[in-house]
Amino acid sequence: MLINQISVFLENKSGRLAEVLDILGKNDIDLIAISISDTTDFGILRLIVNKPEEAEEVLREGGCTVNSTGVLAVSVEDKPGSLAEVLAFLASESIGIEYLYAVGKDTRGAVVIVRVDDPDRAIKILSDNSAKLLSADKLYTL
Repeated sequence: MLINQISVFLENKSGRLAEVLDILGKNDIDLIAISISDTTDFGILRLIVNKPEEAEEVLREGGCTVNSTGVLAVSVEDKPGSLAEVLAFLASESIGIEYLYAVGKDTRGAVVIVRVDDPDRAIKILSDNSAKLLSADKLYTL
């Protein structure tokens, strides 16, 4: 149930994000989720795309520094406290959350992307607690 997320390291300069997204668009690669954070010197663009291997290749060819990471996509009920409940399952088993970001909604509620320090254990814990994990194919159709 791991989703392939691409991280692109960007210089903090005007127009660089547009250039990266243009490379993807010209190669018919669809953005499913996007998150960006920055430091003083560079930004980290995190992407979920419909063709991750191809995206890595074309971005490298375009001069980008790219790596891929396995993340989880979790569907959370649309009610107060639902995300806290899911995160509590992980915390109770000492699974660390490195970061998370929202993607949008599915029929159940919100979908969040979560990067954890032990993905295999996290999948088991969440599955054992009836959390709804999304496959890459399901995420791509939201």
